Formats: sequence, C-alpha cells, structure tokens
Amino acid sequence: MPTFTYVARNPQGKVITGKTDAATQGMVVKILKDQGLTPTSIQLAAAVADTRSAGRKQKLKRGRVTIEDLVLISRQLATMIRAGLPLIEVLNILADQVDKLTLKLVLRQIERDVQGGSSLYEAMARHPRVFNQFFLSMVKAGEASGMLDAILDQVALYMEKAASIRRKVKSATMYPAAVSVFAVLIMTLIMWKVVPVFQEIFEGLGGDLPLLTKIVIACSNFVRDRWYIVFAVIIGLVIVFVQWGKTKPGRYQIDTFKLKMPIFGPLLLKVAIARFSRSLGTLMRAGVNILSALEITAKTAGNVVIEEAVGRTRLAIQSGEGITKPLAESGVFPPMVTRMIEVGERTGALENMLHKIAEYYEDQVDAAVSGLTSLIEPLLIIVLGSIIGLIVISMFLPLIKMLELVQQSGRPK
Repeated sequence: MPTFTYVARNPQGKVITGKTDAATQGMVVKILKDQGLTPTSIQLAAAVADTRSAGRKQKLKRGRVTIEDLVLISRQLATMIRAGLPLIEVLNILADQVDKLTLKLVLRQIERDVQGGSSLYEAMARHPRVFNQFFLSMVKAGEASGMLDAILDQVALYMEKAASIRRKVKSATMYPAAVSVFAVLIMTLIMWKVVPVFQEIFEGLGGDLPLLTKIVIACSNFVRDRWYIVFAVIIGLVIVFVQWGKTKPGRYQIDTFKLKMPIFGPLLLKVAIARFSRSLGTLMRAGVNILSALEITAKTAGNVVIEEAVGRTRLAIQSGEGITKPLAESGVFPPMVTRMIEVGERTGALENMLHKIAEYYEDQVDAAVSGLTSLIEPLLIIVLGSIIGLIVISMFLPLIKMLELVQQSGRPK
C-alpha cells in the first residue's frame, strides 16, 4: 500500500504534518477528516523524494527575477488554483519548477510562511524586491474577493503587455545605440591610425595646410596623446549625470526631457499612457478602490512627470472632484485620453474605457516603433556619412592643393 505525506490543520489552526498508508489520495482525505484535520497538501512519499532529488540535481540560474518570470508564476498559480490544488502544494510545485536560485528560495520561504498561517499576500509582501506593489495589491484583492485565479490571469496579461511594450521600445533604441557606438569606434580608429599617416606625408611636403585639415590633425593628436583626459571627462560626466538623476529635481528634469525629446519623446509618451491606462484599469477591474489604484499606478508609472500628475489626481478625488479635470490640467495626457476617461466616468464604465485606451496606445506604440526604425536608419547614415566624409575631405584637401601647384608649375610661361 502506498505511503502519503500530508500537511493539515487542526481545529485550532495549528499545522500538522505526517505520513499515512492508504490506497488512494481520497482515502487519506477521509482519514484526516475523521481525525478532525483539514488537509492542505497530500503527496505520495515517493513522489516527494523524487522531486527533492530532482531539485538537487537541477542546475539553477543566477540573476534577478524578471517580468517574464513573474508572468510564468502568475499563469501557473492561476491554472493550478483553478484546478483545485491546495495553495501549499501549488507553491511547492512552483518552487520545484523554477530554474532561478533567487526565485526558488523566495517561493520556498513563501511556502513556509503560508504553512505557518500567513496569507499569500502577507507571505509575498515580505519580498518587495521580487513582487512590486501592483502585483501585491492584485493578490490581496484576489484573496479578498475569492477570485485569486481570475485576478492572477489579469496580472499575467498586464505583465505580458508591459513586457511586450518594453521589448519593442528596447528594440527601437538598440539599433541607433549600436550603430552610434560602432561609428565612434571607427572614427577613433581613423583618428588614431589613419590621420597620423597623412600628417607625416604633409610634414614631408611642407607648406601651409587648410584650416579644416589643421582642425582634424589637432583632434587626432589630442586623441592619441591625451586620450586619458577624454576618457576621464566621459566617465566624470556619466557619474555626475547618474548622481544628478538620483535627485528629485534631476529626475524630474530628465523625465520631462524624455517626454519632449524629438523622435523618441512621442513614443515614450505613448508608452507611459498605455502603462497608466492598463495599470489603473486592471486594478479597478480587480476590485481595488480608485484611491488605492491611483496610488499604486503612480508608484509604478516609471516616470516622475506621470507620477506627479496621477498623485495630484488622487488628491483632487479625495477633495471630491472627478478624475478627468486634474488629468486634463496636468498637460501630460492628450485631450483624446481625458475625453474618453470623462465618458467612462460619466457612464460608469471607466475600467472598460481605460482598457480601450491602453489597447489603442499599445497599437500606436507598434506603429511608432516600425516608423521609428525606418526613420532613424537614413538619418544615421546621413550623419555618420557626413562626419566620416568631412574627415576624408580634410585629408585630401592638401593633396588636391599640391596637385594644383604641380600643374601650375608645369605650364609654360
């Protein structure tokens, strides 16, 4: 007869663990209920041993928990809870399946906390570096409403959309960044190796060089002889910029510039509006009240300008105003967004309207990324071609001048 291990609670709520022999899992449930115990987890002893053995053999990855990891956890939690598995068993299975050491340790700790009587929200809230305020609020709302599986599906959908937008923006910025780095390396190589060769030729020829050639040669000499100064200045500027960006005024100025910068500004604004609408709509659909939903949305906005606008909206609602007026007065949200929110607020379908806004702007991000890629490519070619062409022309100007002198001296007088 197979042996089962179980975790159960007695009438006083104390966690009881043990083993028992029975023909089926259903028989174990009956035995425990006859003893006045409520089972929370039942597993074959052999299966538990195999699982632990597999866990020891599993090669775990290191690194921080990503949004893709949280999507996977949300989906699996929702599926197994919907299937009727006890929460402790669900957490045990998840901990066995994940391949990241950090996440495995966190899930094991959550499993122990839940076994000790904590709710899932309370157990997850002890790990703020893994689960952000949005995730925790959704879990809390799911437990309070008894719809944890459905709300976890909404969490997964939200994070999938957020991850998709992040990937698209990253792909749009990676290309120009990579090309720019490559171009800087090429120009450094030209200044370091090619220009000095021409400089030696010009010194052998003698004569006065054109102004453009002198400037390029001076830059080349500076790069070769004072490269450490350039390097130190770049590192210093980066450190100063990073430290300034950590201050409140600095971060506000940077985030304002991001939304107003040419080419990329409109794209980042669309991303911010899509994120705001999706976050607020998802929280409201989960049953989170409007004030708490706005507070969480502000904290997860990712942009100080948006965060302050949402914060002012929250204060206005506390004073008895509607959501539309303060959003419109912020100057951040386009009129179409505020009008749609006004209609949603007036008709009592605000959460549905927010989701429609999110879908619209997510489609706009797709179109903007495609257009951005096709726009940036020719611009980069023009800029880089102009810089490299300028260097090449500056090197050939003295040669052209020399050829003209030779031709003039060879003509009969």
